[in-house]
Amino acid sequence: MDATVAVTSVEEVGSDTYAIRFDTPDGFAAEPGQFVKLGTEIDGEPVSRFYTLSSPTTEGTFEVTVGIDVEEGGDFSRFLADIEPGVEMSLSGPFGDQHYDGEGRVVVLAGGPGVGPAVAIARRALDDGGEAAVVYRDDDPAHGARLDDLRGSGASIAVLGGDDDLSAAVTDALTGAADEGVFVYGFADFVDDARDAIEAAGGDADDAKVENFG
Repeated sequence: MDATVAVTSVEEVGSDTYAIRFDTPDGFAAEPGQFVKLGTEIDGEPVSRFYTLSSPTTEGTFEVTVGIDVEEGGDFSRFLADIEPGVEMSLSGPFGDQHYDGEGRVVVLAGGPGVGPAVAIARRALDDGGEAAVVYRDDDPAHGARLDDLRGSGASIAVLGGDDDLSAAVTDALTGAADEGVFVYGFADFVDDARDAIEAAGGDADDAKVENFG
């Protein structure tokens, strides 16, 4: 669908990383792991970017998590850096098939900005009565409070440095249960490492739901 949405809150969740929450327009529904296109107009020209949901549901409001690099990100990053509640943006979506679909246990492997969908999927699975494990690799981790909350709710959380090997953490996270779903979100190098780690742990990387950010 296409709609106009207004910002309801902006929360700093890491270094130059913000969770931006919007009101949910009538008729819009999405699952954690799906993504939307958000846009605005700058100097008379339309500008838009894709962002994966970081909220477990879209009931009432929905959220995306964005990293903002004002120096290298250009006009759109500068726009987001100054965004405040009440600002309106265009919305298209949702998009993507690699999302939570009621799996009884979720294992989410997240690199960098993949932490957004990771916390969303894990929280949704726990809220639905399931189990969750997250393996998150980043030099400068974000969403620390939400990861701590997931850990306190019974999720298995492993936070690794940007150069750390994934193998041991992925082996610990995977159980091979029949209702276990494996998700991978991150840039290409991380996706390759995650697929290798899944295979090394005895899993099938081809069965994982993978979203490659490029």
